[in-house]
Amino acid sequence: QVQLVESGGGLVQPGGSLRLSCAASGSIFSINAMGWYRQAPGKERELVASITSGGSTTYVPSVKGRFAISRDNAKNTVYLQMNSLKPEDTAVYYCNADLLTFRSPHYAENYWGQGTQVTVSS
Repeated sequence: QVQLVESGGGLVQPGGSLRLSCAASGSIFSINAMGWYRQAPGKERELVASITSGGSTTYVPSVKGRFAISRDNAKNTVYLQMNSLKPEDTAVYYCNADLLTFRSPHYAENYWGQGTQVTVSS
């Protein structure tokens, strides 16, 4: 069984910073892409940022220059550094990983974390 556990959410004032972490654990053979999604009330879940096993990154335009995704492959952990936060960044942030397990070493499976609330408000 694989688990993704997020941490680092909270309440921050506009212009502030937060760093989210997501650690994957369990019977993991290897991890391909990892990413962060977010879902605000009444809106669809959207991809915020993703990173491949080789370190290539993508970002939704609204966070470019403010957010940075990174990963520590030795720790099976992905991070999201969020700077210059805006009220419109308020959402539940979800970690996602596309990975191979020892049970399924040839076919990638997709896993989600439980989500962490980020609230940007004065």
